[in-house]
Amino acid sequence: MAARRKGQQYRPDTMAAVGLATMAALLLAPPVFGDTPPRDGLSAYLAARAADAQGQGGAALADYRAALDAAPANPAVAIRAYREALAGGDLALARRAAAVLTRAGVAPMDAALFPLADAARADDLAAATTATAALATDRLALLVPSLRGWLARGRGEDGAAAIVAGTDPAGRRLATETRVLLLLADGRLDDGLAAVRALGTGATATRVAAAELLIGADKSAEARRLLGSDAFSLAAARAGATARPDLAWGVSRLLLRVADDLDGEDTSATAVALARAALVADPGFQRARLLLADQLGRGDDPARASAELDAVPSQGPLGAIVAARRVELLARQDRVPAALALARTLADAPDARPLDRARYADLLFGDGRPADALPWYARVLKSDGARDNWAAWLRYGGALDEAGRWRDAEKALRRALALAPDEPSVLNYLGYTLVDRGEDVAAGTAMLERAHRLAPDDSAIADSLGWAYFRRGDLGRALSLVEGAAVELPADAEVNDHLGDLYWALGRRFEARYAWRAALLTAEPRDRVAINAKLAR
Repeated sequence: MAARRKGQQYRPDTMAAVGLATMAALLLAPPVFGDTPPRDGLSAYLAARAADAQGQGGAALADYRAALDAAPANPAVAIRAYREALAGGDLALARRAAAVLTRAGVAPMDAALFPLADAARADDLAAATTATAALATDRLALLVPSLRGWLARGRGEDGAAAIVAGTDPAGRRLATETRVLLLLADGRLDDGLAAVRALGTGATATRVAAAELLIGADKSAEARRLLGSDAFSLAAARAGATARPDLAWGVSRLLLRVADDLDGEDTSATAVALARAALVADPGFQRARLLLADQLGRGDDPARASAELDAVPSQGPLGAIVAARRVELLARQDRVPAALALARTLADAPDARPLDRARYADLLFGDGRPADALPWYARVLKSDGARDNWAAWLRYGGALDEAGRWRDAEKALRRALALAPDEPSVLNYLGYTLVDRGEDVAAGTAMLERAHRLAPDDSAIADSLGWAYFRRGDLGRALSLVEGAAVELPADAEVNDHLGDLYWALGRRFEARYAWRAALLTAEPRDRVAINAKLAR
């Protein structure tokens, strides 16, 4: 059974999405000025590009520095030096490259963050005001109303009252959240707590920042009530707690708030710049360093990601989170034995959390050891609150299924469905398995049709539904679904295998063989036997 039917990876430690729906559209990718190498410093530039392509960040950084020395006015060199310098933490080079880009009139929008961060760290209100004005004409203008609130507070005025949000919905949302922090920073705890509760269950980054202020004001109980059972957020709030929130604190939390919204599955150059700028404003801001490490790890830069994790005290409030991030980083590098060893240590610890055990179980499952994962998933389900967690039951059901215990798996999967009847991943897994096993094709097809209605853009679900129609003999309806899935998932062995079966049934023998050969390229060893048998016949 292919892993794609297992549903999304269970990541309860991931911060909830804050919900600025327009953020991605506002924060566009930085400009790239082509690949034409400079005539001066050509060898250094080419060496830097080669090192960059091979993931050798340190060598690339040194070569870009040399190339910029040789071609100090070339924006094609400067933009690459700027991005590499931000990833590597060479702020002197980043500022020098940004100056080149500014003079050429092609600076990326996030270059304007660093004068702001410098001014905030120095508590220089005049410079911070100038830097804020420079942002007002760019796509980062959504920060300006919130920044004006912090500037007003720095002048001794009522910062919350000074915020005047514009019409941009993302900027208005940021302004609303910043007003919460300004109320708390001024000691107006009742008003601040009422405002933060009005934000709802999202706005995680702002809620953590609010908890930092509450802990700093000796209101730890209120901070715990605000964050609930979110252990990561509470640890982050303890690490960043302050009784004297200044301009640097406000700016750093605002920049991370935006970076947090951009923190997805893939690395983001803008998120890296925002996290770096937050650390310039507040070098001790550990939550910003963790986000930066995540971004660098997703960008196939494990050495730099590990270096950022090293900078977070392992014995501090975030020590357990740092260890968990190391597990994920090792797994991303395909260093599975090392990841398993560290994850086992965390899962076995006396103070291990359900998340630590779930992470270890997921690694075992991903390593092809579902039977070994089962007792760990079972321990997770015995934890407080986990018995009503549909994702935990889905993972447990998947492991039971892969371990050959289908009847127990079906019970676990139906439990997940009862808890989340509208969750497409649960409907997809259970529906597909019922169809594939031939146990209840009608019920399984109905589940898949519902999953497809709920998630019409999910190609894996479209393939599952197409396969259900194929099993019922409805080849016409099956063909469009499976072909569409194959276009979107060209490297998915199971989709290509299904497509081959469908083409063969339609008499399209040449295309069937082509699809099966495509499936062989990425199929698991156990599935290759069956595919090769089809080709042989």
